[in-house]
Amino acid sequence: MSLQGRKAPAGVTGVRRWLVTVVVSVLGLVLTLVVISLSQGSSLPRTSLHDYLPAGVTGIGKRSSSERADGNSSGPAIGEELSQGGREPLVEQNGQGGDVNSSQTSAVTGKMDDNEPDPVASSDATPTPNEDTSHESQKAEQDTCDLYRGEWVTDSSGPLYTNNSCPIITQMQNCQGNGRPDKDYENWRWKPEQCNLPRFDARKFLELMRGKTLAFVGDSVARNQMESLLCILWQVDVPQNRGNKRMHKWLFKSTKTTIARVWSSWLVHRSTEAVGIAPKGIDKVFLDIPDETFMEFLPRFDVLVLSSGHWFAKRSAYILNGNVVGGQLWWPRKAGKMQVNNVDAFGISVETCLTAVATNPNFTGLAIVRTWSPDHYEGGAWNTGGSCTGKVKPLDEVVRNGFTDAMHEKQVAGFKKAVKNAGEHGSRLKLMDITEPFAFRADGHPGPYRSPDPNKKTQRGPDGKPPPQDCLHWCMPGPVDTWNEMLLETIRREFERERT
Repeated sequence: MSLQGRKAPAGVTGVRRWLVTVVVSVLGLVLTLVVISLSQGSSLPRTSLHDYLPAGVTGIGKRSSSERADGNSSGPAIGEELSQGGREPLVEQNGQGGDVNSSQTSAVTGKMDDNEPDPVASSDATPTPNEDTSHESQKAEQDTCDLYRGEWVTDSSGPLYTNNSCPIITQMQNCQGNGRPDKDYENWRWKPEQCNLPRFDARKFLELMRGKTLAFVGDSVARNQMESLLCILWQVDVPQNRGNKRMHKWLFKSTKTTIARVWSSWLVHRSTEAVGIAPKGIDKVFLDIPDETFMEFLPRFDVLVLSSGHWFAKRSAYILNGNVVGGQLWWPRKAGKMQVNNVDAFGISVETCLTAVATNPNFTGLAIVRTWSPDHYEGGAWNTGGSCTGKVKPLDEVVRNGFTDAMHEKQVAGFKKAVKNAGEHGSRLKLMDITEPFAFRADGHPGPYRSPDPNKKTQRGPDGKPPPQDCLHWCMPGPVDTWNEMLLETIRREFERERT
């Protein structure tokens, strides 16, 4: 007889039924305990809803990036992150894995978070009023602090470019290429008293100026600043030269940002034709007529950086209301006393130019006036044996220069008059007052290192006379790069103000 055909004894059958009953009862008890645990909040360690979900079910109650697969935390708790200034990781985590205060189902209670918020999320993840107030206060200080009161501090990070990484440096400003032996002048940063001046971010600048045109208008010092800006931007995007003789222009294709330069020695109209007692050939500076050369291009500019003044030291005659009223290095004895000297003429020209810019109906951009760039000639002027030889670090205190102080004062006064003249359009004018900070930087000029000539004189001769030198323009790289850090911060502040 086969085994399948046999009948089990009655006693064995009873035992089997009893065992089945016991097993079923035990399983029922275990399942009941599990359900109770889940409904009341499990006290078992390292247990979450993920432990009860089938494989492949995700998106509910995700672990943070610092929690390991076994449930242990590999980093500080959320509260510890916040106390150490760690709000950013929390924000980033929320952005990727769902907002802490979203209406997703709670992993522990099975209830909606908007009705019963998680205690940790509501107390730690949400910024406190003090944190918000502190952040707002810091931003307000950064946006309103005086950028031009502070000190020069050493900066080991060095310049943003080198004379070898920028191909457009004017040779006279290529101090390292011209043999200057020291480099410490490159390693200083300007630190305002009440905030920080951010290091220039080339990509941030290009994005801020996306689709816009920034133009420098003025003399060779304006060119100096423009080339500094181009050199900085060149490190992240090589521009295309789109300029001509009337306007130098560079296009950065990544953001369609244009950097332009228009030459304007005085920012007002100039002619060599005879006017009254002023003969033909002498430069005539019409103090009450803006320079039509750059005014023609004005509507194309979104940001305009204006700078001038140094040409008022050159030979010229001043015309006001059609009359000859003064001159520099020129004035006939028979004409009597001059009505306007070169310092006063500069102030009038500033008022004329800025008023015309601000009130031009086709200009809706921002005009920034970069103030007088101080020179550091000692023992004479640029053409009378002045020297800045041997200056290798910022001055401990400014050596006052009467002409610089007078020109700066007239420029600021002219700016204020133009703002008043412009009325509601006066907000288009901003003052970038670099004169005092850069009065300390006697070390930043080319000095005798104006050319690559290996036989050039760089020391005083046996007679004590200094070699020919440039104590007006600025080495590149060098302090002039800070002008563009100030420029970027000025533009950023103004664009943010316009958005609000």
